[in-house]
Amino acid sequence: MSYVPADLRYTDDHEWIRTEADGSLTVGITDHAQKNLGDIVFFELPQVGRKIQAGEAVGVVESVKAASDIFSPFEGEVVAINEEVVDSPEEVNSDPYEMWLFRIKSKSKGGAASNGLLDAKAYQKLVDGQ
Repeated sequence: MSYVPADLRYTDDHEWIRTEADGSLTVGITDHAQKNLGDIVFFELPQVGRKIQAGEAVGVVESVKAASDIFSPFEGEVVAINEEVVDSPEEVNSDPYEMWLFRIKSKSKGGAASNGLLDAKAYQKLVDGQ
């Protein structure tokens, strides 16, 4: 069973989203995702300043087993990326909820609680069904 923090929101693409104090949205991959991927060896993240659309592939995560796209849950602008993840991608396997990938300044109101994202209970139900 995967660990699913109650204070985050989730996508059915296995990304987590946290609303920060400044209103930006931090995006990472879930514990379930990192377990399914196996040993992560590489991240390609979007450039800071890039304008992105909701649902757009904005990066790639590669593991010893597979490569998967990373999707943006919101429309907005990338305002930060986590260089530590780029330099040490394997750290996501150790702590996926601490090792965020990128931050978005979203155009949508309501932060991570909006846009049809899953709460922890709904996300746990999704992964339990897989």
